[in-house]
Amino acid sequence: MELAKSAAKAADAETLLDLYGAIGEESVDDELRAALLALTREGAQRGWWHSYRGVLSPVYEDLISLEAEATTMQAWQVATVPGLLQTAEYARETITSTAMDAAIAERVSALVEIRLARQSVLTNREEPLRLWAIIGEPALRTKTTDPSVIHEQLARLARMAELPNINIQVLPSTAPPNVGQTGSFTHLGFGAHKDLDVVHLESLTNAIYVEDAPQVSLYTQAFERLRAAALPVEQSLALITEARDKK
Repeated sequence: MELAKSAAKAADAETLLDLYGAIGEESVDDELRAALLALTREGAQRGWWHSYRGVLSPVYEDLISLEAEATTMQAWQVATVPGLLQTAEYARETITSTAMDAAIAERVSALVEIRLARQSVLTNREEPLRLWAIIGEPALRTKTTDPSVIHEQLARLARMAELPNINIQVLPSTAPPNVGQTGSFTHLGFGAHKDLDVVHLESLTNAIYVEDAPQVSLYTQAFERLRAAALPVEQSLALITEARDKK
């Protein structure tokens, strides 16, 4: 289980929770315990992404499974559109342009399929994921190989911004120095169970998860600063629409 070669069963999780309490580690209350056991049971079920096992890295699988269970997502992207809001052609161009080895280049079509399938959490759940995305203005000004690609991407952003569970803000290029300059990040929230919140950080060569509560809290504060620095939702939509019409 520790090597992620086999999934934990609910009975395993119960035994471990009892053990941690017995050896003096911090115990969990009944509500959190029930949530952890529910996640364990649901984790044993095969998600759609398991059919892509030969394509996905373990870290990417983790991200998809977390998105499937999260109730909220706060995404800050410096210069690209968040994956959950991308069109197929924009996703293809961004994946292709950032592929640094032949193995990824050979799997572009499958990775595009996966990126689009991930987007179902925004529309195909009884309680859709609530997404708050802040996008750096350079993402709106990107010159794609085919101008129609960025035009359609901006049009999709405008459509998605109208959904009740999605808010989109743009951080203008004229904004003063801010915490967003340290890089993109995504915060995944699990409602009342703050202990389960996690931050996803991605770089050219790898991706990591920040799970330590004090550090996760810092990213929450950073996102609030970015929300204050970005254009209001209505002005952001107007800027997206203006950029679209110029393409």
